[in-house]
Amino acid sequence: MLTKRLIACFDIIGGMVTKAVQFQDNINVAPAEELAETMYNEQIDELIFYDITASAEKRGIDIETVKKVARRLFIPFTVGGGIKNLHDMYEALKAGAEKISVDSMAVRNPQIITEGSKAFGAQCIVLSTQVKRTGLTPSGYEVYIDGARLATGMDAIEWVKRGQELGAGEICVNSIDRDGTLSGYDIELMKLAGAAVSVPLIASGGAGIPEHLKDLFTGTDAQAAIISSMLYSPRLERNFSVRELKDYLLQNGIAARPILTGELPCK
Repeated sequence: MLTKRLIACFDIIGGMVTKAVQFQDNINVAPAEELAETMYNEQIDELIFYDITASAEKRGIDIETVKKVARRLFIPFTVGGGIKNLHDMYEALKAGAEKISVDSMAVRNPQIITEGSKAFGAQCIVLSTQVKRTGLTPSGYEVYIDGARLATGMDAIEWVKRGQELGAGEICVNSIDRDGTLSGYDIELMKLAGAAVSVPLIASGGAGIPEHLKDLFTGTDAQAAIISSMLYSPRLERNFSVRELKDYLLQNGIAARPILTGELPCK
């Protein structure tokens, strides 16, 4: 049985990890490289890094911060934001990323998924999508881009299905409605996405307590969960450790990678 993955997600502005509610009112948490080292030492399974203003500001990804974070990690590391072409993908991979996430640019130019998959392998390309329940599409869910600022009119479920067909090796679905609310994942959304694709599926948006992870992993086909607010949100009176979350999953019969003893590998 494949283990479920717990992923820390860094929303980056100017080298700092920030936290927001429904993509608004960001507040700074810590320098990205410092928090990355903390998460690695706690034995988070993976890290996703989004330069969340790159697309809206029409610039490339913050490569220097990617390098700083990569130096602190020895786990899968995905980066996204401002990725416009194969050259940008190559530069991010050279800086230390293992996977590339495409979002707004993939909507504008879907062939970037295919190009990246052919050049670097499907396992390297993650289609990330920001989704809101609007009732204006067949599934009821609509794709947004540019940091959830712009509605596209695209059906979210049709888009993730197409993303897989174009060559994405993994899909990350972020619920705008649940983002930062700590109210639990959008289970209906993840069920629809799971029925549409066969590649690994990451759920994002809404995790606030360990029970939300249980609901996700027992009720949907999601293979991984983003849990950033639970780990380090300053809006929470109490944050959870990675150990607490993994122990909870294991105690509830959900396959998770156990915490290892001894010194961790380092670069």
